[in-house]
Amino acid sequence: MAPHPDQSAPPARTEPAGAGPDDAADEPAPPAVSGRPRGGLRIVATAVSLFGELLITAGLVLGLFVVYSLWWTNVLANQEAKRDADTVREAWEQSPGDDPREYDPQDGIGFLHVPSMTSDDILVKEGIDLPTLNGGVAGYYDEPVESAMPWDRSGNFSLAAHRDGHGAKFHHIDRIEEGDPIVFETKNTWYIYRAYAILPETSKYNIGVLDPVPAESGRTEEGRYITLTTCTPVFTSKYRYIVWGELERTEPIDEDRTLPEELRQE
Repeated sequence: MAPHPDQSAPPARTEPAGAGPDDAADEPAPPAVSGRPRGGLRIVATAVSLFGELLITAGLVLGLFVVYSLWWTNVLANQEAKRDADTVREAWEQSPGDDPREYDPQDGIGFLHVPSMTSDDILVKEGIDLPTLNGGVAGYYDEPVESAMPWDRSGNFSLAAHRDGHGAKFHHIDRIEEGDPIVFETKNTWYIYRAYAILPETSKYNIGVLDPVPAESGRTEEGRYITLTTCTPVFTSKYRYIVWGELERTEPIDEDRTLPEELRQE
């Protein structure tokens, strides 16, 4: 049966205006998306990454150097100083003599005690060269001005020690105030000094602070002085910090090595 005229095939579908194949061909294609930077950007990114790694490595190396300089050298120096101090005290016990000049000054001539600066008893040796001071001790000057000894009738017993690293025995020298005791111990005698003048900063070339009569401290006459010197500011060696003391009295050391009152803890 022939189809009814009203049931003819549906009319062909027409494209909406502007959406035909020809129109689509006229639109620009979106840019391609890539997961990689362009060549120049890759070089910059690599350089930044490498620089960052170098900074991290440099920071680690610097940190390790600081730890070594300010902590590990203290550990090693204190161990060496303790061994040397024990050797000196053992020699004192075994020797019948009382004259401190009987002992080799390179081994140590006695011990410095400064309660306001440190609780350590600081071994004192001859010389201020780095091999000596790096051993965690104080050294008495043998140049450019030769130090007097505590038992001399007059002169300036002048000492130096590190303020940071290698034992840092004078690290807290700035805690010393005028009137504080400074005590030196030999086998048979306590030498009790009293701090009387402080110079917080002076040139490293100012050797006048070591004079037998340290005029810069205010003294003008011969006496029995002690001078402590170290670097300042902390962690630098630009200037020198100076503390002067004057002998107040001496006390013989008994068999029990009883401490003078200045060293007795309350």
